[in-house]
Amino acid sequence: QVQLVESGGGLVQPGGSLRLSCAASGSIFSINDMGWYRQAPGKQRELVAVITSGYRTNYADSVKGRFTISRDNARNTVYLQMNSLKPEDTAIYYCTNGRGGVYSYTPGLWGQGTQVTVSS
Repeated sequence: QVQLVESGGGLVQPGGSLRLSCAASGSIFSINDMGWYRQAPGKQRELVAVITSGYRTNYADSVKGRFTISRDNARNTVYLQMNSLKPEDTAIYYCTNGRGGVYSYTPGLWGQGTQVTVSS
């Protein structure tokens, strides 16, 4: 059974950086698209970034120019590099495995989530 395990969350000051990692077990990683969602308290879950099996990417307007999604198929791992972090980036970040490409991404499998807190 495929599982997704996130790591790299934590507390960071505004303007700082974090890199989230998501390690996937199982052989479907390289043929599926991957996405990062986030959910802040009292807010709807938001799709932050998507990377397809062909390495196309797309981002939410709120993170464009600050976040970068990448993947290493040899390691079955997807990353989210987050720079210039703002307090409004505070949320639980979830790694997902799914299909649909950058504009119609639909997650099928979710990780357990990792907390990111941006505060001074």
